[in-house]
Amino acid sequence: MLNQERVLIENVTPELNNGVFFIKRVVNEKVFITADIFGDGHDIVQASIQFRHENDKDWTEMRMNHIDNDSWQGEFIVSKQGYYTYKLLGWIDYALNWQHGIIRKIDDNQHVISELLEGVEYLDKIKSVVTSKEKTYIESLLELFKEEKQYDKAITEAKSDKLHDLFFKYPSKGLMATYQELKVYVDREKARFSTWYEFFPRSASENEGKHGTFKDCERLLPRIAEMGFDILYFPPIHPIGEINRKGKNNTTTALHDDVGSPWGIGSKDGGHTSVHKELGTLEEFKNLVDKAKKLGIEVAMDYALQAAPDHPWVTDHPEFFKWRPDGTVQYAENPPKKYQDIQPIYFDTTAWKEMWEELLAAAMFWVEECGVRVFRVDNPHTKPFHFWGWLIGEIKNKYPDVLFLSEAFTKPKVMQQLAKQGFTQSYTYFTWRNNKHELIEYINELTTTDQKEYFRPNFWPNTPDINPYHLQGANEAMHIIRYSLSSLLSSNTGIYGPVFEQMVSDAIPGKEEYLDSEKYQLRTWDWNIKNKLTTIITSINHIRKENTALQQTNNIKFCHIENDQLLAFYKYDDHRTNELLIIISLDPYYSQQGQLQLPLHELGVHAGHNIEVHDLITKSSYHWNNEWNYVELHPALPMHIFKIKK
Repeated sequence: MLNQERVLIENVTPELNNGVFFIKRVVNEKVFITADIFGDGHDIVQASIQFRHENDKDWTEMRMNHIDNDSWQGEFIVSKQGYYTYKLLGWIDYALNWQHGIIRKIDDNQHVISELLEGVEYLDKIKSVVTSKEKTYIESLLELFKEEKQYDKAITEAKSDKLHDLFFKYPSKGLMATYQELKVYVDREKARFSTWYEFFPRSASENEGKHGTFKDCERLLPRIAEMGFDILYFPPIHPIGEINRKGKNNTTTALHDDVGSPWGIGSKDGGHTSVHKELGTLEEFKNLVDKAKKLGIEVAMDYALQAAPDHPWVTDHPEFFKWRPDGTVQYAENPPKKYQDIQPIYFDTTAWKEMWEELLAAAMFWVEECGVRVFRVDNPHTKPFHFWGWLIGEIKNKYPDVLFLSEAFTKPKVMQQLAKQGFTQSYTYFTWRNNKHELIEYINELTTTDQKEYFRPNFWPNTPDINPYHLQGANEAMHIIRYSLSSLLSSNTGIYGPVFEQMVSDAIPGKEEYLDSEKYQLRTWDWNIKNKLTTIITSINHIRKENTALQQTNNIKFCHIENDQLLAFYKYDDHRTNELLIIISLDPYYSQQGQLQLPLHELGVHAGHNIEVHDLITKSSYHWNNEWNYVELHPALPMHIFKIKK
């Protein structure tokens, strides 16, 4: 194909899969772009970014800056939710090229009468688009460049920064190249900064052995708000299947009073658009959602695409399941785990379009009927990628506030693909990253590779499915350490409680699973318990809300400290108006000491400059004027959260 363009645009970052997928931002964040932009010969190349929101008709243009070696960079700010489209432009700038050439000739003492007349051509082209003041200046130049008697004055003006700035402002775009259009999806702020609390609503009762209700959950809302959590996540609240119901501790034989697993969704009482009758009514759930909002808490629902054998879909839509020759459906498995109480949905069905619409309707019901705007999605990696891209897109096109957390502890590329398909946040491998090297390596992977453009991590120390070995029988210090790491390294974090803060960690021997798991039985908790761990969690959560440096994940630099049991890092907001220095001991048993090297370059100060570090937990302040400073941490309080004052 013939093409007269003389400028090439290459190595654009960020760009996901050659532009197939969009990058992500939240409202008022920057999109920072770099690219190699160059042309043949010695002509002056210029470049810009054009962008517009999906509801805008016109493009906004921002010029890019040349760095070195044909590398360019530019940025723009996204101010509204939804999709933005942007593209890069590169061109030979004839007017600037003319000025560059005439300056070199003038500096070589060449006579440039003819060249000045060439400049008239470029001035004429922009005369109709400039301001009245600029037009007066241009008209004076037009006369000057044509008047040989004022040659000295003319060449002075030809070389002037004022003329350069005018040509830069009104570029002469010749043989312009345009890079393919790219997209960024912009979410509300909670996509980047959220603090989750999970509990089983059926365990909310104050009375031993009594099934909890939505009314019981309302009683607990002030506690959750006081602790600083802003998303309350419930496991599925739908009717639970009776056929093949699981008993306590995942036994395959349920007794008459066994309540089953909430993930065995569906019974004669309804399916994915119904609520479990022992929890209450749909109206009572709506009231719970409304009362939570008044306390600054959003209720997140579990979106689990699976069905108990007695789910209404099994009879109303048998085509949604794969039937064996003997008339049964193979129950769900994830070897060695077996889920006899669940029939997997058959995504390869020929009725897939009807099924997709039914699954969309189930999610949309809670969005439209109850005002739910956050979903935790169960095992999305076991469903087709393109289904998620479609479903999330359909919901967010109508309700852009809706957020989706991916519960996919699986292969890295699968987790990354789900994020590319549109999941807002994702569970991560944090739960299994324990030592200093593992933590630094993993955080750097999330924050310095292209994952930072689309994969938003959410760090959880525990979940109902995961009772990690390091928490089994762990002391209070270990629980403090793990919450400090999760909530200070990542801006999105969560815990499964009250199991975590009450340090309930009995496990099935040899497995990362809870003994007497709430997944299969009612538990009765003393929700009034306050201990040192709840106090620390509350303090950290409020510190997160007060410090913008902790409301994002990517702005982090690890600091050198010669002790493998001490992890130190510097966090900052985009404008560096809020800067924190955090040191966490990884040892829950013994004191640890070390010499911490301040990140002087990042702080913009030199050795010898006095800085004050104020501990946001203990309220103590210290003055440091050396690059290396002594720190010591004890298991009783295994972290410093220093706010830096320069």
